[in-house]
Amino acid sequence: MPDTTFSLRARARRRIVGQVRALFNDQARGERPVQRSDEALFAPGSAIWRVHGDVTTMMVGGVAALLLQMLHPAVLAGVWDHSNFRDDMIGRLRRTARFIAVTTYAGRADAEAAIARVREVHNRVAGVLADGTPYRADDASLLAWVHVSEAWSFLAAWQLYGNRRLSHGEEDAYFAQFATIGRALGADPVPVDKAGTIRALEARRPELVADDRAHAVARLVLGHMPDNPLAIPLQRVTMQAAVDLLPDWARAMHRLPASSPLVRPLVGTGTRGLARTLRWAFAG
Repeated sequence: MPDTTFSLRARARRRIVGQVRALFNDQARGERPVQRSDEALFAPGSAIWRVHGDVTTMMVGGVAALLLQMLHPAVLAGVWDHSNFRDDMIGRLRRTARFIAVTTYAGRADAEAAIARVREVHNRVAGVLADGTPYRADDASLLAWVHVSEAWSFLAAWQLYGNRRLSHGEEDAYFAQFATIGRALGADPVPVDKAGTIRALEARRPELVADDRAHAVARLVLGHMPDNPLAIPLQRVTMQAAVDLLPDWARAMHRLPASSPLVRPLVGTGTRGLARTLRWAFAG
């Protein structure tokens, strides 16, 4: 008699693999697939190539980074007032994933063109907060917060769920390499090592606010579920992995519960299992 539980899990994994493949399927959207180039901004085999090439850790880290970013009122306002992310969350994830892929792996000309396009968009985004404070998306300090949130989250997710942890020296190399993209986008100041990144993350805490809109974004991001109910358990596991990844103070600001000591090992095991499945799927 077949193991029904195993069969359901296998079907759920296949479904998630299909959904993730669709998320990253550039050809299906009429876009040229991102090819790894020897003329990229970073050398093949570099720390940034390893970290940015893992689908699961980038999903977990990307969700954690978004939750961190939305705690800054000006960053939140720029997204809330000038994008359709509430109606097209998947589209936003696709665009972010493609930008990371192009700037990490594509040829230098393609990477620089992608950066120029993002800078052009940022130049057009401006507004005023509820308290009358003006903001601009091309503000170097705001871009630095976005960059630091992503850099810390992507590497933290890799170190937990990647297939080989980076050494201390490799961690610093990753931050230095990713800083190249941050500076090219106009971010300043941009830390170039792990210690500096942690200091920068902590230094911004007095500016952060968890208001109703920040909570609404968290509910939207974490509550987005796949169409197939078989895929929902694994989706919930990866979302909880992102919540657990957050610094304690950020999780408290969002009023998001961490996994209990009994549940946390299950979240870790489930996320690592999904990571292995997707590595196999994308290698084929």
